[in-house]
Amino acid sequence: MCRFLCYTGSPMMLADLLYRPGHSLILQSYKSRERREPLNGDGFGVGWYQPEISQTPCVFTSLTPAWSNRNLQRLSEHVKSPCFFAHVRAASPGMQVAEANCHPFQFGRYLWMHNGTVEGFNRIKRRVQQSLPDHLFHAIQGTTDSEHAFAIFLNLLGDAERVVPARELGQLLVRTVERLEHWALEAEIAGPSYYNFAVTDGRNLAAIRYVSDQRLEPASLYYATGKKFSYSDGDGCLGEAAEKERAVIIASERLTEQKEDWVRVAPNHVLMVTDELDVAVELVSVQRRANGS
Repeated sequence: MCRFLCYTGSPMMLADLLYRPGHSLILQSYKSRERREPLNGDGFGVGWYQPEISQTPCVFTSLTPAWSNRNLQRLSEHVKSPCFFAHVRAASPGMQVAEANCHPFQFGRYLWMHNGTVEGFNRIKRRVQQSLPDHLFHAIQGTTDSEHAFAIFLNLLGDAERVVPARELGQLLVRTVERLEHWALEAEIAGPSYYNFAVTDGRNLAAIRYVSDQRLEPASLYYATGKKFSYSDGDGCLGEAAEKERAVIIASERLTEQKEDWVRVAPNHVLMVTDELDVAVELVSVQRRANGS
């Protein structure tokens, strides 16, 4: 499984979160703490918004390991954004290591990431594709379960140019999981699927921590809110922030050693962040419904 982070708040340099924290995302690309296999070296990606230029995010991906990509380091030290996604990939068995399969995925004003795997995806792939309108089917560039899940979300959304409330983003994530679970039931797939999805339109944001077998632990997910990240004396820390400096950080693993600054998202919950940086976390119940609705 992969590792990712989401940031929304006062504009921040990408490098301040990608490289400078004590347990940064770049460190997680080769020394993850909460995966059995610590390497996430099958490519990476960052996507960020510059609202004064465009409502559509810019995305940079590469199939090289994040820890050795000089272009990522150069870029991250010169880009400041109020909202960005970053992802380091560990390809699921059978999934191609290719740039088209690197997250985050972008369509219209939306960014999407996934940490996990859709069990038996090849057995439901045709069902997923047949459910999509032509413009979304043709927009899929790679082969991953993750990008196909994004297409399901976009189909439920309806208009990739509209801004929707954070709560609706969260509800659409739940419905996306329900669709996938419905097709898994049809295909008699018994194994567990791990659905840690994150999505944003550049203003509102939602993420879900979910595993289809509730006897199991989902992939890890944390958030920190109302804090300002600063860097000094060779390490980063989260400190109290003025109103204009507030932010919300969501990450697969805590970025700093200050555990009290991070809240663990409970299993099978959805987290929603508004454009005012208000945070809500709610329990979700996903059913493998017979009608797939």
